Formats: sequence, C-alpha cells, structure tokens
Amino acid sequence: MRDDVILLTGGAGFIGSHVVERLLAAGKSVLNLDLLTYAGNLANVAAVENHSRYRFVCGDLGDRTLVATLLSELRPGVVFNIAAESHVDRSIDDASAFLHTNVMGVHALLDTCLAHWRNLPASEKEGFRFIQMSSDEVYGSIADGVFTEESNYQPNSPYAASKAAGDHLVRAFHVTFGLPTLIVHASNTYGPRQYPEKLIPHMVLSATAGKQLPVYGQGANVRDWMYVGDLADGLLATLMRGRPGEVYNFAGGNEWKNIDTVRAICSVLDAAVGGSKRHADLIHYVTDRPGHDLRYAMSTNKVAVCFGWRPATSFEVGLEKTVHWYLRNRSWIDTVMKRGYEGQRIGTR
Repeated sequence: MRDDVILLTGGAGFIGSHVVERLLAAGKSVLNLDLLTYAGNLANVAAVENHSRYRFVCGDLGDRTLVATLLSELRPGVVFNIAAESHVDRSIDDASAFLHTNVMGVHALLDTCLAHWRNLPASEKEGFRFIQMSSDEVYGSIADGVFTEESNYQPNSPYAASKAAGDHLVRAFHVTFGLPTLIVHASNTYGPRQYPEKLIPHMVLSATAGKQLPVYGQGANVRDWMYVGDLADGLLATLMRGRPGEVYNFAGGNEWKNIDTVRAICSVLDAAVGGSKRHADLIHYVTDRPGHDLRYAMSTNKVAVCFGWRPATSFEVGLEKTVHWYLRNRSWIDTVMKRGYEGQRIGTR
C-alpha cells in the first residue's frame, strides 16, 4: 500500500475534477473511477489527462469485481468516494438512480474495501482511509443557528435521504468492522465546471441566452455558498490530518437568499456583457419545489481547530470568477448541450 496513491470515485464530475487537480498538485497519484453518467464529463479533467500520476477508468463504484481488481493492483492508501447522484429536483422526479448510487453503490464500495482492508498487513491497515463526501442537506432545514457534526440527520428530499443512508452505512462499517472511515459534509458548492442544472450556472446560461430566470417561490430560501477551490483544500486537509470515525463540516460562511444570489449573478453579467438591458429583468418567479428546505447552515469551528481551515474566497469574488469562466468556455457548454441538456425544469412531480 502507498499513502500517496488514491482511488477516487466521481472524478469526472464538478467537485471530483477539482479534487483530482488538487491531489495531483500535492504530489499524489490518482486513479479516477467514474461511470460518466449525464453529469460526468471527461472535458472536466482534460487538463490532467496526460499527467504521469493520473489514470482514468470508466466504471461503477458498485462493480465489486472491478473495484476489487483496482484495489489489488493499486494498493491505495485512500479511497475517496465523491461519486453521487446530487440534484434534488431529479430525485423528486425519480429517486431510483439515487438509491442505486448513493446507497447500494456506497454499500458495495464499502464491502469491497472492507474485504481488501482485512487482507492488508497490520501496518497498512492502520494507515488506510475511506473518505465519504456528503452534503449539508442530510441535516435538513434550520431556522436559526447552525448545524454541527453532532447534529441529528433529518433529510427532507429523496436526494438528502439517499446521502444520509450512505453516510449511516459508512459510519456503521467503522463501528461494526473497524474500517477507518471519515465523513465530510459540504455546504452549497459552486465554481467552474458545475453542471448547468444547478442554480448558478443555470442562471448564467439562461441569462446569456436571453431566457427567463426561474426563481422558486419568492426566492427566500437561504444557502451558504462555498467556492469549490476552498472545498478542495478542505478535502485535502481531511485526507492529510483527518481521524477515522470523525465527521467534518465545511461551509463557506456566505449565506444568501436565492433571489439575492440571482440578482448578484445578473449584476456580474451586466458589467461583463454590457448593453442597455438589465439581466435582472429576466427574473421570473415559479411554483416552489416540493419540500424545499428554507435554510442550510453549518458551523466550521471543528475544521478550523483541527485543520486550520477557513474559506479563503468571498462569495462576491468567487461568483465573479465563476460567471467569467462560463462566459469564456463556450466549448464546454456546447459539449454539455450536445449530451442532452436543454435547461428544462424538473422536479415538479
């Protein structure tokens, strides 16, 4: 086993691709296992595809034979599970894929890693880590205050419920079998290469196309935004200094109402594109999402103390960087569109 070798699932997705880049920059070797579902895109990792310490394998985290083979060949010190179905609206329409990946897939991955870990020499067993990437949404909605790592899970969407189930399995494999697992929760993450079904890129693409900007309800729902580079730093810190059995919450400390987020996007676009028309005039209120959580908020005191981690990117700076990235990368957008994304609304069942 080599501590600098990492098997990472979901590395062709939004967050995963940024983590791949951060790990390679830190001197790690990465095998990226990704099934390349609708949100997985090899264009996201094009910058590292020829890197000497990077390898891509197309496959499912739930494929026990494939994962066992990769573990045997690589003998990684870390398995980083970032692969997930992650869009709440899609889970409202049909939760089947979420259960397949976020629950059954996680269970299969844990089972395969457990069998591998049990056969390692004692010295290698001690250093092995399984890190589960999760979401603040497992905690549910909070009116006042913040969630901590000790807060109870109260998921309110099929997506959040599937992530909660996967987290419970990860914890159970640590408590029952001793597998060295860690769980990371992240607040709403944004930045370059995010699939355009999510709020910020969806609004950017719609506005630049002159389409209406649909805002759920009255836009009063509050989200805490974290720039993807800050999250990648946090995940690297977890890998280097995290302790098995622990949970770590990472959040941006940037709470914004959805309507204010959309208006901020419009202001950045107004300044970047110019012209006499205001993009905010395209805002259009639509029927709210079923079961829409009002507010998410997490404390980051634990990671500040344990890792010295704090978000480095203000929302204003991160948003401007993100909007300008989409404006400069039309070819990336065209690739996504050619794979079937049309910006249609989902999650209305």
